[in-house]
Amino acid sequence: MNPNLASLFRRRSIRHYQNRPVGDAIVKDMLEAAMAAPSACCKDPWEFVVIRDPETLAEIASALPNGPMLAKAGVGFIVCGNMERAHDGALSYMLQDCSAAIENLLVAASSLGLGACWLGVHPREDRIAHVSRTLGLPAHVLPVSAIAVGWPGEDKEARTRYSADFVHHDAW
Repeated sequence: MNPNLASLFRRRSIRHYQNRPVGDAIVKDMLEAAMAAPSACCKDPWEFVVIRDPETLAEIASALPNGPMLAKAGVGFIVCGNMERAHDGALSYMLQDCSAAIENLLVAASSLGLGACWLGVHPREDRIAHVSRTLGLPAHVLPVSAIAVGWPGEDKEARTRYSADFVHHDAW
């Protein structure tokens, strides 16, 4: 692994957190990193709901089969896409843009010493409805994912998942 890319290889899904708050300045740093992502025609269709309330975290976690750690996170982020700002109003562009922001947020969390885990909401209609209802999202704002973030309660080694089998040169 190239040591210049250590922050990328250190990013791992962390599902156990210490009972310790994540400060406002760190949350802002993560949001700044997320919003530094590229987006189609610079439309920046992302919206972020920052959740610290334990009851709200638990309510959202209850609708995510792989998301019980969200209830124990120091902070949760719901990454949403605003369809009114998506390039050409296209769902695909909005999802790509939000995914770039999500990855930036995850790498930022890891770089700041935090653990994070990406939890899928879209395209599951039941999850979308639950999160939208719980947070009172407007109809043109679609929840894409939940991100659980906290001070890590587990340690995972850096790794690469590179496979030459998935690389094609010049043609398939």
